[in-house]
Amino acid sequence: MSRFHALIPAAGSGSRMGGEMPKQYMALNSIPLIAHALIVLAREPRISQLFVVLSPDDVWWDNYEWAGWEDRLQVLRCGGATRAETVLSGLEAMVKWCAPDDWVLVHDAARPCLPGEALRQLLDEVADDAVGGLLAVPVADTLKRAAADMASGARVDVTVPRAGLWQAQTPQMFRHGMLCEALRSAGSDMTDEASAIEQLGLHPRLVECDSRNLKVTYPQDLRLASLILEHLND
Repeated sequence: MSRFHALIPAAGSGSRMGGEMPKQYMALNSIPLIAHALIVLAREPRISQLFVVLSPDDVWWDNYEWAGWEDRLQVLRCGGATRAETVLSGLEAMVKWCAPDDWVLVHDAARPCLPGEALRQLLDEVADDAVGGLLAVPVADTLKRAAADMASGARVDVTVPRAGLWQAQTPQMFRHGMLCEALRSAGSDMTDEASAIEQLGLHPRLVECDSRNLKVTYPQDLRLASLILEHLND
């Protein structure tokens, strides 16, 4: 029977956040940002192992107390220069714990507000899917594409129809063997796992989530995430 594992790529620096420490270690409600991502994954009993993929020269992880998770948490110091490289390196390091048909849920370290019910829905809907799937949100806002090479600043080139458009989130859930194959074929510039799977000619399942599952990218996002966490389980 296939098992479920979570992989959290955490080798990046989060340059758009600014600050002296990598984004995943910035404090959110008194604990590191990455801890919130780990907590919600650890609460799901179907997830057997949590794998955190760090940069080989990460000096921050050991500054924090991770006691209580020893039986489920594996730290892999093999992250690469890009997200795709980090995820693939992590997958390759997981082979002694993970079978090719096991499911891997790749989740952003900077997504601290994943609703538990959305995680359960992803597992329920995708566990029997032939391809895999991801959490996503139907696009609600009007989208504008900017014109290139505008000397006076960004200007609208065209309005993009939003019908059928979804904003990808994480976790993104695929079989270990299939995801390894996809990432090896796709190269290092893939910004999410579903894109690599799509390049195999496959069509991942979209599982609807909501805007609470935001990715912390800019400093103001920390304030918004703090407010969401206060009411996440209401």
